[in-house]
Amino acid sequence: MTRSPLHPVLPTRPSQGRWISVLLLAALGAGTVRAARRLRAIPVLPVTEPMTGPGSAGVPRAAGWRLLTARGVEPDAATFLAACAYADREGLRVLDLLPGDLPAERALSLLRLVDPAGYRQDRLGEGRGAGFAVLVSESVLARAGADLARPYPTPAELLALTRRLKEYASDATGLAIAPALSCGAPDEAGGAARAGELRAQGLPPGALAAAQLAGLALLAGVAVRQGRWGAVAAGLYWIQPYLALGLPGTPLHPGDLAPATAARPVRSLGAALRTAAAAARTRGTEPANSGDAAGGAAAPDTEAPDTEARGAAAGASAARASAPAEAYRADLATGTARFFEPRRPDCPWCGFRRLSVRVRVPDLLQGKPGRFTLERCGDCGHVFQNPRLSPEGLEFYYRDFYDGRGGEGAATVFGRLGAAYRGRAEMLRPHAEPASWLDVGTGHGHFCNAARAVWPGTRFDGLDMGAGVREAERRGWVETGHRGQFPEFAVKLAGQYEVVSMYHYLEHTRDPFAELDTAAAVLAPGGYLTIELPDPQSRMAGLLGPAWLPWFQPQHQHLIPAANLRAALADRGFTVLAEEHGRAHQGNDFFGAVALTATRLAPDPDRPWADPATPGGRALAHAVRAAALPCFAAAAVLDGLRTAVVRRTDGGNAYRLLARKDQP
Repeated sequence: MTRSPLHPVLPTRPSQGRWISVLLLAALGAGTVRAARRLRAIPVLPVTEPMTGPGSAGVPRAAGWRLLTARGVEPDAATFLAACAYADREGLRVLDLLPGDLPAERALSLLRLVDPAGYRQDRLGEGRGAGFAVLVSESVLARAGADLARPYPTPAELLALTRRLKEYASDATGLAIAPALSCGAPDEAGGAARAGELRAQGLPPGALAAAQLAGLALLAGVAVRQGRWGAVAAGLYWIQPYLALGLPGTPLHPGDLAPATAARPVRSLGAALRTAAAAARTRGTEPANSGDAAGGAAAPDTEAPDTEARGAAAGASAARASAPAEAYRADLATGTARFFEPRRPDCPWCGFRRLSVRVRVPDLLQGKPGRFTLERCGDCGHVFQNPRLSPEGLEFYYRDFYDGRGGEGAATVFGRLGAAYRGRAEMLRPHAEPASWLDVGTGHGHFCNAARAVWPGTRFDGLDMGAGVREAERRGWVETGHRGQFPEFAVKLAGQYEVVSMYHYLEHTRDPFAELDTAAAVLAPGGYLTIELPDPQSRMAGLLGPAWLPWFQPQHQHLIPAANLRAALADRGFTVLAEEHGRAHQGNDFFGAVALTATRLAPDPDRPWADPATPGGRALAHAVRAAALPCFAAAAVLDGLRTAVVRRTDGGNAYRLLARKDQP
C-alpha cells in the first residue's frame, strides 16, 4: 500500500500547484531511492542446487529450528539448510525469509516499514516480515508461547507471529532474501485479508486506506490541473515499482512487476477501496490506540506504575482487562462519587493550607466520565490531585489503558522511545559502571531492554505490580521480575542494587515519600538513584493550560517541583550529582495538545464505557479527526523546533535527577 503524508487540498493558483507538484515529486523520489537502498541492504541467501537423492524429499528438521510457511510456499531442503547456516553464523534466532518473487506492492510496503541497516540493532523495533516464511529457534517459540495449531498459517498469522517473536529475540531477529523460495499462487488477497494483515502488524487499516485514497486524489488532481510538473509527479508514482525493484542487480524479482507497474493507479485505488470497506465492516476490532493520537503517539513516556491503589484492585483489573460495555455500565450505575476520596485541606508535601486550583479537566485520555482537579500549594509549589482517586477509582481509570483494549497502543508508544531510554541510561556514564540495576515501575521492561545496548554487562531487574513484569522476564528484557508494591520489598531487597531508577513513575504513586524511603533501603551504600518526572514549572503548562499533556489526568497524582525533590532526597541521605531538564524534555507539547483537544471534541465512538455511538456521533468523530490532520502536522513541526531550543537552553516539560546514596 502507498501512503501519502500529504493532504488532498488542491491549489487555487498555478504557482501554488507547481510547489505542491514539486514537493510531491521530491517526496516520491526520496521514497523510491530509500526503497532501492533498503532493498540492497537485505542479505541474500546463497543460491544452491536443490538436494536430490534418498532422504532429500521435503524439508529436513534441523535440531533446534522450525521453518513456518504459509500455504502454497514450498521451501526446498537446500533453502532451509542455507537459512539455518546463515542464522547460526549471524547469531540470529528469528529470520524472516523473503521469497525471490515477492509481489511488488508487498515488497514496497515492507521497505517503507523496515530499515534493514538498523533493524536488528533496534531492540524495541517492531518485528516485520513478508508473511510467507519465517525460520525460528524452538527455544524462542517456547518462550513466546506460540500457538502453532494451524499447519499452514495465513500471511496475517505469520506477520503477527513475527511481530511477537522479535520481542523474545529483540537483538537476534533479521531478514533475508531466499531467491529459490516462491510465494506460490499469485497474490489475490481481498480487502478483508489486507485489513487483517495490517492489523496483525499493529497498523490501522482504515486510516491507512484513507491516507492512500487521499494521496491518489492529490496525485490525480495535480496531474490534471498542473500540467508538466503534476504529470511528472504522477508518472513517477506510476513507475515507482519498476525503479525500486526492477533495475539490474536488484535481489528481488517480483513475478507481478510488469502488471503491478502498468496498472498501479488502478490496482492501488481498488486495494484502498476494498481495505477501507473491510475496515468499516469490522470497526471496533482494531486496537484502541493504534492510530489514536491521545492514546498512542502523543502519550507520555510512562508505563503502568505499581501504585498501592492498583495493587488493591489488581484481581478485578485482571479479570476485566478488556471489560465489555456491560461491565462498565455496572461500574457506572451508581455514579462516580465512590471513585474519589474526600478533598484534603492541606498540601501532602509540606502541610501548608493555602491551596489554589491549577487545572480542572475531564478524562481527556480515554473519555471516561468524571472531572479531576489539580491544586497547587502556595508555599512549596507542589501540584497534586485533590480530591485524589480512591483505589477503586484508580482501578477504573487505569483499566484498558496500558493493557486490555489499549495495551497494544501503549506498547507501540513505549517501543518508539529507544533514544529517550538510552539517554537515561547514559546519564550514569560519568559516575559509575553499574553491575546491578532495578527499574521500578518497569511495565513490560522497555527501558531495561533498550538500556542493555548502553550497559551490556549490567544485570537489569524490574519491579511492577502488573503481569507485564513476568512477561518482561520471559522475553529476557529483565533478568528478574519482582511483582508487587515497591515498599513491600524494602526489607527483601535491602542493599542489593547499585542503581535504582524511577522514570515517570513517582508522579503516579499515592505516597512519594514512602517510595523514596524504599529506594534508600534497596540501594547499597554509594548506590545511585535516578528519577525522571514531569516539570510542573514548565512554561508550556501555563501556555497550554488543560491541554498540557503531562497533567495526564486522572493518572498523575503528584507533580513535584525539582527543588522539592532535591530537598526530599537530601533528607534521606542523598547527594544530587546531576540534574537535566533539556535532555529530559519529551517533544510532545503541541502534538499532545492537539490530540487532547480532538479527543475532548470527539471521543472514540467505540469506547465501551459510553452509550453506543449514533451515526451523527460517528460522523462528527471522523470530521474532527480529518480536520485535526493539518493541526497535527503543524504541531509536529512546532514540537521539533521547541525540542531543538530546549535542548540548548535546558528547559522543557520534564526533568531528570541523579543522586548518590551517601556512605554511612
